Amino acid sequence: MLDQISNLEAYEDAIRSILDIVIANIVLIGQIPAPTFQEQERAKLLLERMSECRVDECTTDGYNNPIGIVRGRSRDKPPIFIVTRLDTPFSKEVDHNFTIDSNTITGAGLLDNSLAVGVLASLPFIIHRLGLNFESDIVLASVIQSIGKGNLRGVRHLLKTWSTPIRGAVCMESGEIGRLNYASNGMIRCDIRCISNAGIQRSGLHTPNAILVLNEVINRILGLRLPLRPRAEINVGTISGGLKHGQIASTAVLGLEIRSDSDLLVGGLYADIRDIVQGVGQENHVVLQTKTISNVRAARLKHNHPLVKHAASILNQLDIAPMRGPSESEVSIFLSNNIPAIALGLTRGQGYQQTAACVQIEPLFKGIAQIIGVLEAIDSGVCDE
Repeated sequence: MLDQISNLEAYEDAIRSILDIVIANIVLIGQIPAPTFQEQERAKLLLERMSECRVDECTTDGYNNPIGIVRGRSRDKPPIFIVTRLDTPFSKEVDHNFTIDSNTITGAGLLDNSLAVGVLASLPFIIHRLGLNFESDIVLASVIQSIGKGNLRGVRHLLKTWSTPIRGAVCMESGEIGRLNYASNGMIRCDIRCISNAGIQRSGLHTPNAILVLNEVINRILGLRLPLRPRAEINVGTISGGLKHGQIASTAVLGLEIRSDSDLLVGGLYADIRDIVQGVGQENHVVLQTKTISNVRAARLKHNHPLVKHAASILNQLDIAPMRGPSESEVSIFLSNNIPAIALGLTRGQGYQQTAACVQIEPLFKGIAQIIGVLEAIDSGVCDE
C-alpha cells in the first residue's frame, strides 16, 4: 500500500506527458454516436484504439461487448476488471463534434460516459509507459446496452458468461472525481402509459385527458406512506403527452423510479403502484399500462472493506475528498454477484445528459492516477479473502 501511495505523484507526471494520446482517444471514440442498442461502430473503433495502444489481446464476448486484456505475470490469479459503459443517451442525429481548448473539452456525451471510454482505450499505453507489470490479467471492458431500456444487459451478460472467478473491479465514470461508490440501492424504474381513446365504450362519457389521469396516479402515489427505515423514495422523473394546446391529450407517459436499500420494500412499493394504476384506470375508463424499464438489487461492500479503505487513502493522498454514496450503475451488478467493486470518477464537469457537456482536463491526471493506484491495490491482494 505504501508503494501505491508514494508513486501517485510520479504517475500523475507520466500521464501528463502523454496527454495527447488520452485526448485523441476521448475525441476519436466520443465523436462516434453510440445510442443504446446502436453501439457497434463505437465498439469497433474502441477495439482498434486499444490495439494501437499496445493491449495484449482484443476480442468481444458473446454479447458483443468489446474487451481488451493486458496480460499479467500469473496464470493462477483471477483477473481484475476495469469497466465503463459504451452507450450514451444521445441519438445519431445529435451533433457529436467536440471542441477542445486549453483546459476543457465540450461535446455531447462526454460525461455520459465518453470520456471514460477514451481513458479505457488509453490504459494499455499508460500501463506500459509507467512500466507496470501486474500479477493478474487486467480486463478492460466497455459494456453495451447499459442505460435506460438497456437495463445493464451488457455487464449482466459479461459476468454471467465469464468462465473464471474475478478478483475485483473498478467501474470508471467520467465524473465526478472524488466519487467513491461501493453500494447500490434496490431500484425499479418504470413507465406508466395512459391511453384514453383505445376503443373503450363510454356511453355518455367524454374522453378523459390522459395527462390529467396520470396526474391522479401521481397524487395517489404521493399518498403512499414511506417508512423511515428502511429508507425509500419514489421519484417522478418524466411526464409527456398530448399533441397541441387546444386538444385533449389522448395518450401520455409517466416515468418514475422506486429506490430503497431494501429489495423487499422496493417490490412492495411497486406492487402498490400497480394497484393504484389498475384502480385509476378502471375509475376513468382508460387503458393504463405499467412497464418495467430497468431494475437492480441492493448490494454493498462494508465501509471498512480493504478495497474501500485503500481507495479512500489513495484519494486523500491525491488531495481529493472522497464522496461516498450508492450507485445503480455497472458497479451494482458486480456487487450483486459478490465481486468486490467500486466506482470512481475521472474529472470534473458540468452538463450531464446535455449536448454541451463540458469536462476539465487538469483533474484528469489525478483521476487516472487513482485508477492505477487502485489497480495496484487490488493486485496486491486487498480483495483476496
